[in-house]
Amino acid sequence: MRILGIDYGEARVGIAITDALNITVQGLETIQRNNSDKVVLRRLDEILKKYEIDTIVVGLPLNMNGTMSERAKVTEKFVHKLKCKYNHIKIEVIDERLTTVAAHKTMNFLDVNKNKKRDIVDTISAVYILETYLNKLKNTLKN
Repeated sequence: MRILGIDYGEARVGIAITDALNITVQGLETIQRNNSDKVVLRRLDEILKKYEIDTIVVGLPLNMNGTMSERAKVTEKFVHKLKCKYNHIKIEVIDERLTTVAAHKTMNFLDVNKNKKRDIVDTISAVYILETYLNKLKNTLKN
């Protein structure tokens, strides 16, 4: 079973996925929202049919002081939709502060063309969200 990571944004939604053993994470795609969660949910239906997913992890964009941002409140509404639609799958949220900053740093380090950055930043952010979740799971198992 795999874990799916989601970076839920206003314009785009980044998707990442683990391998079947939940060891590695790779970016899957960026979904253009077109101001509609229906577009995202339709694509998630297709992804869930293709891969055996038992957990979905959504990044929650908290403020730097840990309080709820307006974007975090919107994200929570999306998470609620996921929980209603995919009630057979475990849905988790994880603090995603600074994942977009890390994604931009990675792209700068790799010298990614600035025209391509917008198309992949959300997918890279989803990878960081999912890696953070996997590290949290590993640390929980160690204790």
